[in-house]
Amino acid sequence: KVMDLNVKSPFFLIQALTPLLQARASAEQTAAIINIGSIAGMVGNGLNTFSYAASKSAIHQLTRITATELAPSHIRVNAIAPGRFYSKMTEFLSEDQAAFEQELQTIPMRRWGEPGDIAGVAVMLASQASAFITGQIIPVDGGTSLVN
Repeated sequence: KVMDLNVKSPFFLIQALTPLLQARASAEQTAAIINIGSIAGMVGNGLNTFSYAASKSAIHQLTRITATELAPSHIRVNAIAPGRFYSKMTEFLSEDQAAFEQELQTIPMRRWGEPGDIAGVAVMLASQASAFITGQIIPVDGGTSLVN
């Protein structure tokens, strides 16, 4: 199920939407695809989430390969790789306050991410402000990927 949701679904969605994007994209007005990866697909996290980490590594590689394939059609493909954010998947990490405080010490910015942290990057990647950015995996992790 994890691979279906995190890899196959984006793959088939990109495949289905590419003709529509190609029809509208130009050198002056590029189109954008934004995948959602994870820093778990970039570094080990020790949380015994091997299927999740493998699926996010796969989406990162899909991003890079698709970016190369679609660049001549003026379609940019990038991925956002969130670090620790509040979600159902991470709520167990914040249940033990002492462990949570210790976890925060591993994040250079000493906090978990908020929805606005991802939203700002997504807006930039969707806009022409990133017209010359493609094939990139952008960590939004408070610096965690720099030290782990």
